Amino acid sequence: MIFELHGFGPALAAGTLMTIKLALCALAVGLVLGLLGALAKTSPYKPLQWLGGSYSTIVRGVPELLWVLLIYFGTVGLMRSLADLLGVESLELSAFAAGTIALGLCFGAYATEVFRGAILAIPKGHREAGQALGMSKARILWKLILPQMWRIALPGLGNLFMILMKDTALVSVIGLEEIMRRSQIAVTSSKEPFTFYMVAAFIYLGLTVLAMIGLHFLEKRASRGFVRSAS
Repeated sequence: MIFELHGFGPALAAGTLMTIKLALCALAVGLVLGLLGALAKTSPYKPLQWLGGSYSTIVRGVPELLWVLLIYFGTVGLMRSLADLLGVESLELSAFAAGTIALGLCFGAYATEVFRGAILAIPKGHREAGQALGMSKARILWKLILPQMWRIALPGLGNLFMILMKDTALVSVIGLEEIMRRSQIAVTSSKEPFTFYMVAAFIYLGLTVLAMIGLHFLEKRASRGFVRSAS
């Protein structure tokens, strides 16, 4: 099947690049938030447990689209106050930054539970062995817990990332010119919705396949030592 793009091919390619950038930036934010949330929920300190649990519950309880709108429009007053304080004429949060924060926030809430499950799956004897060797808590976390947690959590994180890539379409509502926004512009100009929405579907499918291939290699690499010791 060959689609006539009416000269919108470069625009769709630029939208694809923007989608990839947005997904990767949101992934970086989400991984940090997810790890911090999981460490808080598995902490022996009640305030940290409450903080981590509140974060994951509140964020997962609100649709991603609402977070995009709330963060983008909710910062208008804050940015104006900050601009007045700094003596700047105008200051605003870009659509890309708002999308990164919103999607990263949502990814982090779900990643919190994935990381928490991975941490709880590590036998307590590994921590006890590290303590017996005189390792500090920070060194046990860095050398023993995180490498094993990463291997266990990777499949779940991969699934969340593929969902994240499709959720980037939500940021089109605030004007970011990613795949869906570019497709909507092309549809408005060409009056051919089926063509451009089908092309967008194929682009998302292609990105998902590439993500699956990358995830396969990451899982294989993360499991190398584990596979050798189990054989």
